Amino acid sequence: MRSQPWQTLPDRLPLLRRRQRLAAAVRAFFTARGYAEVETPYAVPAPGEEVHLRGIPAGAGKWLNTSPEFAMKKLLAGGAGPIFQLARVWRDEPWSDTHAPEFTMLEWYSLGADMQALMDETFALLRATLPPAITCRGITTRLDEPEFLTVAEAFTRYAGADVLATAGDAPALAAQAGARLRAGEDWEDLFFRLLLERVEPHLGRDRATFLTHWPAAQAALARKCPADPRVAERFELYVCGIELANAFVELTDAAEQRARFLADRARRHALYGPDWEMDEEFLAAVAVLPACSGIALGFDRLAMLATGARRIADVLWLPE
Repeated sequence: MRSQPWQTLPDRLPLLRRRQRLAAAVRAFFTARGYAEVETPYAVPAPGEEVHLRGIPAGAGKWLNTSPEFAMKKLLAGGAGPIFQLARVWRDEPWSDTHAPEFTMLEWYSLGADMQALMDETFALLRATLPPAITCRGITTRLDEPEFLTVAEAFTRYAGADVLATAGDAPALAAQAGARLRAGEDWEDLFFRLLLERVEPHLGRDRATFLTHWPAAQAALARKCPADPRVAERFELYVCGIELANAFVELTDAAEQRARFLADRARRHALYGPDWEMDEEFLAAVAVLPACSGIALGFDRLAMLATGARRIADVLWLPE
């Protein structure tokens, strides 16, 4: 018979006490840098617009938020920044050792920061809240000097493919990577399969890795790079082999944001059926959004790094 979560609490208490101290250190870090801590609603009119996003209904025509991003950008448009939040979020995805369907996300927005400035600040947060070397899930990562690697460089090195030259052409990407294209697999599907199988196993091991400059098709809410419109000003951070954070230099062009949303909605509805209405209030906020960069960091995963826990459930107070 499976133990109840409260029955395992005595064994997990040392990890949870460390989680408490970690949360306090995170708040102290941002307060010292002039950030305001905010709280935004958990039940929202639209949980996001990603193609494969599966929201959880909250009742009364609302949805549990998958990220506080839309709400926090509305606050930025009103002049609240710089801001941060430790928010509860929900994703209709299965449990794993590194993912819970309900989890805590640390999200913050820095005004006027470019991608390098946000990466520097993110690494400063790690160094302020974690020891110089951390071991988690059998991997030890030093927090002295991070690795900066573009997605194009990573695919050349680990998949043997030019991901930018083959953008949108799944057979060409498969041929270069020496991969067999699966039935119904498009370029985006193959991109993520190669990322998962060939690239990610090499990231964030001896050193933390910032994986930067994602293909424009993966721009989401990020601005395209002015120097190379084939890529977006987006990065992900890997530590101890774990994907820890996802960040953008934020798009402030409301017309382009609407066009991206409409394209993503059409694909999502074709795959999964109709869902929520477009958040017009958010699009209105994008039109007056100040220049900023934002990042979403999995706080429970950060707690795993701080404690060396093998499973995310070990650093949750009452895992369901």
